[in-house]
Amino acid sequence: MKVLIAIDCSPSSQRVLEEAAVRPWPANTTFAVVNVVDIDRFARLPALIADAKHEADRTLSAAVEQLRRAGHTAHSEVIMGFPRRAISEYAKEWHANLIMVGSHGHSAIGRFLLGSVAQGVLHTAPCSVEIVRAGASGPASRHPMKILLATDGSDCSVVAAHSLAKRPWPDGTVFKAMSVEELMIVDNQMAASSLSAIYPASLLDELAQAARDRCSSAVETAKGILVTAGMHAVSDPHAPIGDPRAVILDAAESWHADMIVLGSHGRRGMDRFLMGSVSEAVAIHAHCSVEVIRAAQPV
Repeated sequence: MKVLIAIDCSPSSQRVLEEAAVRPWPANTTFAVVNVVDIDRFARLPALIADAKHEADRTLSAAVEQLRRAGHTAHSEVIMGFPRRAISEYAKEWHANLIMVGSHGHSAIGRFLLGSVAQGVLHTAPCSVEIVRAGASGPASRHPMKILLATDGSDCSVVAAHSLAKRPWPDGTVFKAMSVEELMIVDNQMAASSLSAIYPASLLDELAQAARDRCSSAVETAKGILVTAGMHAVSDPHAPIGDPRAVILDAAESWHADMIVLGSHGRRGMDRFLMGSVSEAVAIHAHCSVEVIRAAQPV
């Protein structure tokens, strides 16, 4: 497995390194630690570029040493460019399986800073992306993890389940598979009333039951993949109903999840639209780490 860690000098980057260092990984996993010198910042101050590169080298050397002390194979690279694009471009060239980036926190400014780099990576990455947030007790991987797998039964969700099943996790880790029965959203009360006038109640009930069946099938498929791989997987007997973004976030917080995992898009296959509506919203607003899995390079 090839893991790309994008860092700067912030505390959030140190949390990423700590998490990567202590987490179990597949045999022969290699790490590339990169720092992007933002050329836009130095467009009018080219004399400072050399100092910026020197500082980046110093930061990366310490990061690589930290990973090597933990027994991992790692190298570093200073990249000149625009961070939102350069990280994904390097990941494509290096054939990375996973990009790990930090979150700057849960505040409004933290979400803005996440949006400035990590959000761009989420949109453009050729592989899976993990937004790392450390818990109050330090790196989540120092103890058994609680991983919430949100699935809609799509091919992307199945890929996400298989990706988790192929990787080692701390002893005692528990996976919880969930699927959300989406509410039918209407613009106003008149529109809602018109539905009952046009469609008989029996048809609406049939559609609702079909949605519940899809959720149940999605959860059972994901859970089966994990259990077959020897993972401890659980699920709720009933699918929650509501906006998937809010329901997933609430479920993760109430279960005290260490990580939320989602496929890159849903059944409709509109990757960029659905990234914005579900996966991206969860990645930005979650109080734990979030991994958005894409089927790119084999793990």
